[in-house]
Amino acid sequence: MAEIGETPLSKLQAAVGEFQARELDPSDDDPKRMRSLIDALELEFSAMVRRAQKRGDHLVGGNITVGSWISRICGMSVPSAADRVCVGEQLESLPVVAAALSTGEIGYQAASVICHLRDKLGEKGDGLDEVQWIGLAREYSVKDLNWLAAHMRCALDPDGFERDSEESYEERFLHISEMNGMYHLSGVIDPEAGAALKGAVDALAKRLGRDDGRAPKQRRADALTEIVYKAMDEGKLPRRNGVRPHITVTTTLEGLKGEVGAAASELERGMPISSKTVQRLACDGTLCRVLKADSVVVDVGRATRAISPAQRRALKARYRGCCGPGCDRPINWTSPHHIDFWSRGGASDLPNLLPLCFYHHRLVHEGGWQVVKAGEGVKFIPPDRVIARRVRGPGMRWAA
Repeated sequence: MAEIGETPLSKLQAAVGEFQARELDPSDDDPKRMRSLIDALELEFSAMVRRAQKRGDHLVGGNITVGSWISRICGMSVPSAADRVCVGEQLESLPVVAAALSTGEIGYQAASVICHLRDKLGEKGDGLDEVQWIGLAREYSVKDLNWLAAHMRCALDPDGFERDSEESYEERFLHISEMNGMYHLSGVIDPEAGAALKGAVDALAKRLGRDDGRAPKQRRADALTEIVYKAMDEGKLPRRNGVRPHITVTTTLEGLKGEVGAAASELERGMPISSKTVQRLACDGTLCRVLKADSVVVDVGRATRAISPAQRRALKARYRGCCGPGCDRPINWTSPHHIDFWSRGGASDLPNLLPLCFYHHRLVHEGGWQVVKAGEGVKFIPPDRVIARRVRGPGMRWAA
């Protein structure tokens, strides 16, 4: 007989406490069985939330929705709480699905997909074939089940699907903020824009040669940077205040040369960048002289481009693409690199210029690689290989 005041929920709580205090036995580890028990409890929780909703428990505390109330008292996110409310409500009309969830035949997330589909279909979901969807839930992953549900929704309720798509489109956003000397991106974009962005990034995110040790996420980040640079270099973006989009760097001759004690070079918002990055940007940048005396501007010179259009055409005629080892970037996706660095006196003439993609250009400047002229060609030397100057052969010279 149960003790006075003891409830089924208190018994469950005691059983969970006893289970947690058990002596661990690896042979008793069964994630699938454990997940089935948790899913069964999710069913009970959803049903409990639904009963509370019917009683209006959430209104007592002044909560407008039961989802916000559950979120607050249970420490859940509002979307997670709203999901349980939806499941609890829809399972009242889906007894076969509820039974399958209770017995572990399907998982909670699969049941949630079915419940949300029926909720979105409204009256059109009254004839939903529960047995069919249970079979689909057993056969397919939750991701694939969501795909099937979306296609059924589009077929049975095209107007509702279009309405929801437009509502989702209004949720798009993009945040670009500074954080610890880096830029942090976060956002949500619509399916069309996402597919276009993913397709463009994926096309540029594969490895570039055997020495490309970047992680996939790093290659995707570099691919996005390449896309942005390409768009700016083409000069087709709308001008702002009469000037095409560009990167502004403030530096000094000492900072450009990387001399000890030189003031840090800065981007236009004051974010400091390394001298090596400035040297890379100076390879093919538009330079503008600004002279200061006691922090007061006394002269502003005309902007000049380090590489002339004629030299660019000559590079395109001479090379088919990036000269980096194993790279397949076409010539239009490269920037001219000074083999003897421009910031250290290297000439802006064709024998000293080499087309490099964003990745290989950065590898040479910030990555410590060296480009060595060897006769009519060049060699790329990784930083872990050191070749003494005294042993270089005739006709060879070091990159500065």
